[in-house]
Amino acid sequence: MNEAVEAKAAPKWVFTFGDGRADGSAGDKELLGGKGAHLAEMSRLGLPVPPGFTISTEVCAAYYELGRKLPEALKPMVDEALAKVGKITGARFGDVDNPLLVSVRSGGRASMPGMMDTVLNLGLNDETVEGLARLTGDRRFAYDTYRRFIQMYADVVLGIDHGMFEEILENYKNLKGFELDPELAAEDWAEIVVRFKALVGRELEQPFPQDLHEQLWGAIAAVFGSWQTRARSPIAGSTISPTLGVRPSPFRAWSSATEATTAPPESSSPATRLPARTSCSASFF
Repeated sequence: MNEAVEAKAAPKWVFTFGDGRADGSAGDKELLGGKGAHLAEMSRLGLPVPPGFTISTEVCAAYYELGRKLPEALKPMVDEALAKVGKITGARFGDVDNPLLVSVRSGGRASMPGMMDTVLNLGLNDETVEGLARLTGDRRFAYDTYRRFIQMYADVVLGIDHGMFEEILENYKNLKGFELDPELAAEDWAEIVVRFKALVGRELEQPFPQDLHEQLWGAIAAVFGSWQTRARSPIAGSTISPTLGVRPSPFRAWSSATEATTAPPESSSPATRLPARTSCSASFF
């Protein structure tokens, strides 16, 4: 059966948008989800939608037919689309000098806020965080963003309770005499990163993933997987379309395959939005 599913996967699965162009349109809600379709339409209309792409809802169906496994044929399509986003933004996924960060979000054919998992700022590791610090001129921002990513990724993808990370942070603040997060300096957040990664190592008996493609595919699978574990539709007959968003470093606008947002990220992490449909899907922006 798996070979049959892979064979069916040959159709176009990844739909790009941005820079005044888009593969899809407002009429493609079944394929791209409501938000993904509208992002494509907004881009076609010349509205300021940051570049990105949507992984179609057909991939969600294939994911479950393959026994909760992403089809191999998807990877080169994603790599090509990711490179296209990088070309438009001037950033590159994995570039230590100008890293492109990925936001992974989810949506559905019907609006279901908070029902699906999300991962923000994917693309950070021990090397790219230094690039982000240089690029922004703000080491505190870079390490605060990194620690948030580790906590979110560990919770959503690795299955480690986010409360364990909050406990580490609160204990550190108490020891240092801090009351509020803004009191922590760059070196404090760097130390929190070390402690967060140590927690992951203890819980999983393996280090926090530094390979960015491992992060990427783990997050895609986790968001698709959250359809059955969390969303399982309060609306009969409806499935979800996870959205993956790739956002450039802080100074650039970013969007999602679900909703477009041009506001810069907060001092800690960006907020992205995604597409929807009767099957899972994903978008990068």
